[in-house]
Amino acid sequence: MTDYLADVRKYDSGADEAIVKKIVTHLGIALRNRDSSLVSCSDPDELNRVKEKWCAKKLGVTGDAADSAVEAVCKAMADDRSKSRVTFYYLTAKELGKLGALA
Repeated sequence: MTDYLADVRKYDSGADEAIVKKIVTHLGIALRNRDSSLVSCSDPDELNRVKEKWCAKKLGVTGDAADSAVEAVCKAMADDRSKSRVTFYYLTAKELGKLGALA
């Protein structure tokens, strides 16, 4: 858990530990496999899954707003070759103004 929080705090120094923990719990078993614990911004199918499963189903945001948020997070994390799914989801929720919905 502290590794996830530390990674999120590289991008948001004031990240809420409780929200990070909820994202970790939400992702559950997906975090056990290295491949599924990371997000690839170069894979359109992967980004569509993030928009469908995270933005639409969990956060209730679709369309251009979801597209813009995912694109913004890809740009923010561009220097990170291994984009943690927990960090990516946290930053996407923050970009959409939905962190409060996860608290």
